[in-house]
Amino acid sequence: MSKTATKSKPRRSGSSASSTASAPNGKTLSTYITERFDEFSRSQKDVARYIVDHLEEAAFQTAEELARRADTSSSTVVRFSQALGFDGYPELQQAAIEEYRATVATTGTASSGGGALFDFDHTEFESSLAADYANIESTARGLTRESVEVCVRELATAHRVVIVAMDQMAFFASYLRHMLALLDIRAETVTQPRQESITRLGNVDDDTLVVAFSAGRAHPLVIRAMKLARHRGARTMAITDATLSDVGEHAEHTLYWSSDSPSYTRSTTALLALVEALAHGVYARDKTAFKDRIRAFKLK
Repeated sequence: MSKTATKSKPRRSGSSASSTASAPNGKTLSTYITERFDEFSRSQKDVARYIVDHLEEAAFQTAEELARRADTSSSTVVRFSQALGFDGYPELQQAAIEEYRATVATTGTASSGGGALFDFDHTEFESSLAADYANIESTARGLTRESVEVCVRELATAHRVVIVAMDQMAFFASYLRHMLALLDIRAETVTQPRQESITRLGNVDDDTLVVAFSAGRAHPLVIRAMKLARHRGARTMAITDATLSDVGEHAEHTLYWSSDSPSYTRSTTALLALVEALAHGVYARDKTAFKDRIRAFKLK
């Protein structure tokens, strides 16, 4: 089976080398980071993922703020900057600023609906809502019909679905299981590193679809589950907010969701919308077969 990767953010690049502050070798920061990603340490990869997927935020955050968002230390951010060939974080940040400006100049900031969602002088509340609005649009624009249809078909036809997620992603695993159960699709969740969960993972086979949720660096158990699934011949799908996702490396199909947020936590609005859209896709494959069941639950 060929690997299908769906990314909701295009590769960022300026219109020319002269229009952006260049990373070493005259490349844009995002491109240079992506090309050298495998060379970085584990903590540096966290910084790399965050910058590539949240360029706007990285362009205007301090090293301390960026470190907090990437779940690492400010010293790691500085060392990462130096590993890229910059004297320090301010030089890396300037490259991020110039790339962001070039991207805005090329694509514009207004949504397809025409104009900004709020006035320039918006409140923090409005800023959070605007970010969620942009995340859904960014996620939707990055999807391709082919990749979505493949993922929907995998969910609809799998004999058994095992959904793996840890920490804050556990809710979305449970929600996807609930949505599939309403359609009489057998699904199980692994959301705790307990023996019963390990046993459940040990029973996957070629009739199983393993779906993994991750945000940033994936939990070790999630990575272990994906590796085991591939070894056992199971089908695999990753749903992640990192285009350089470690869990996506072990998945046949990857769906990306955007999590930009001005708040103290990642935005999961686009993830919720993506889960509901996948479930609706399964339902839409045969509405006639499902309509009596849906009516019985009084869902609409």
